[in-house]
Amino acid sequence: MVEMSRGKLLRKIAEEILGVENARKIWGRVEIIGDIAVIRKPPDLPVEAFVPLGEEILRKLPYVKSVWLAVTSVKTQHRIREHVLLAGENRSVTTYREHGCVFKVDINSVYVSPALNYEHRRIADLVRPGEFIINMFAGAGLFSIIIAKKAKPRKVISIDINPRAYELMRENIALNGVEDVVEARLGDAAQVVKEFTGMSDRVLMPLPEYSRIYLRDAISALRDCGVIHVYDFVSAEERDEALLKGKEVFSEELAGSGVRYEFLYGRVVRSVGPRYYQVVYDIRVCRG
Repeated sequence: MVEMSRGKLLRKIAEEILGVENARKIWGRVEIIGDIAVIRKPPDLPVEAFVPLGEEILRKLPYVKSVWLAVTSVKTQHRIREHVLLAGENRSVTTYREHGCVFKVDINSVYVSPALNYEHRRIADLVRPGEFIINMFAGAGLFSIIIAKKAKPRKVISIDINPRAYELMRENIALNGVEDVVEARLGDAAQVVKEFTGMSDRVLMPLPEYSRIYLRDAISALRDCGVIHVYDFVSAEERDEALLKGKEVFSEELAGSGVRYEFLYGRVVRSVGPRYYQVVYDIRVCRG
């Protein structure tokens, strides 16, 4: 079943169970991760309303073995959501495949989203042979491992503060045979990057809630000039406005840090709520 037909089927199931109006509230909030379906709960619908939906997803999509409802947003640096099991196996660990790589993930312990599929490959395609890369918020290692498999970096330092993410990251590095390129590190990225001051060609910051807070730490890790990929959440009426507002915010942050900078690229990654967007910017930064 191709992705488009699966999406249409999920929408049809939601409309049949919840009605057209309520289905609109969750459209775009259902993700299939391996053999697990995750639904992000809108605030105005009770948990009980989703149980029949979970059961119907299991019936209509036989490759889905477990359906969970995410009842909170992503919280803390550990990037954990609270989930309620709706139907199927009481199991949160699954195998997720993307861009020819395989990942062991645990939805109850580590953040993972197929919505970042495009970004994973886009960033990998930008990496030049021999680059030294730091991923400050690596999770289970998807960005880091896909870069190692699809590009030819010299080294990827892959950091996360979440012990479970670190454990899964190490497993995934071995699963994909990139032990000679990707180095997993457990700890606060602001502290770990101090070991690599002035060494990095490229820094990834795929944790929107902390990208501005850790921006100066990322800059300190760069060589004289390098690229930072920053992700953020922006409130705006329209997508274009979100992109402009986010750029203004990072321009102010960078102007205050005494560096020269150039926005190479920006895009809205996705809508994450009413008038609320995730954005990404590729920024070339030169110190001194």
